[in-house]
Amino acid sequence: MQDLVNTINGYIWSSALVYLCLGAGLFFTVVTRFVQLRQFSEMWRLLMSGKSSKKGISSFQALAVSLSGRVGAGNIAGVAAAIGFGGPGAVFWMWIVAFFGAATAYIESANAQIYKEEHDGKYYGGPAYYIEKAMGQKWYAWTFAIATILATGILLPTVQSNTIGTAIEQVFSNSGTINTTIGVISYAKLYTATGIVLLLGFIIFGGIKRIANFTQVVVPFMALAYILISLIIIGLNITALPEAFMLIIGDAFTPMAGFGAAIGWGLNVVFIQMKRAKVQGHMLQPLPK
Repeated sequence: MQDLVNTINGYIWSSALVYLCLGAGLFFTVVTRFVQLRQFSEMWRLLMSGKSSKKGISSFQALAVSLSGRVGAGNIAGVAAAIGFGGPGAVFWMWIVAFFGAATAYIESANAQIYKEEHDGKYYGGPAYYIEKAMGQKWYAWTFAIATILATGILLPTVQSNTIGTAIEQVFSNSGTINTTIGVISYAKLYTATGIVLLLGFIIFGGIKRIANFTQVVVPFMALAYILISLIIIGLNITALPEAFMLIIGDAFTPMAGFGAAIGWGLNVVFIQMKRAKVQGHMLQPLPK
């Protein structure tokens, strides 16, 4: 199994992935005439002007749901893995991929709006919808939908709950352990996992409305705390900031920098891409076809 995973990993996390991401982002940036810069102010206006309805959620709620999957373990583990594999130069390529990737994300969200459908008084959409309707690839749409269910239902909660459980375990190191069929588990992890499952189940089974109502309260504080902590760390090490920038730029064009960026970008995608699929198509009003 380990050899199989390593073989698949070798094909996926290759330089081709970096070229594909950069190429797609560059193409969509040119086609949209740098929409990530040109419509920056319009983005903020729309975020604050939309209101929720019985059919969908507001623009701000959609942003909050989306950010809930973007700010977290992926930002920390992804960047750390990227630097570990590719050195400081990987940060530069993550900046580049993020800039051009904004245009790719815009295209994805626009397609989700155009091809979404109304069922039982609510809007539904996302990649699976426009893959089937725009590309005519029903088998591919089914594949994406099944992968989304597996990722969001099994893989992502496992990774996230384990990360939280490990942090709690380090705080309460003397909580004791219990023997299970899958190995020895600490009571700290067990209690943490139980609490997460109960809270997550209550939120998710309430539908997109309950998810949006929860995230619009929690996510702003989470994002602000993340930014504040980052600024504090930078402030405490402000004298090393010029040297850090020089390391990033100077190491950017080494052979391993792009590979490291692919690792970091990929880990973030693992945490956020499937959540984006759930958000797309749930805005307030449909775009004209």
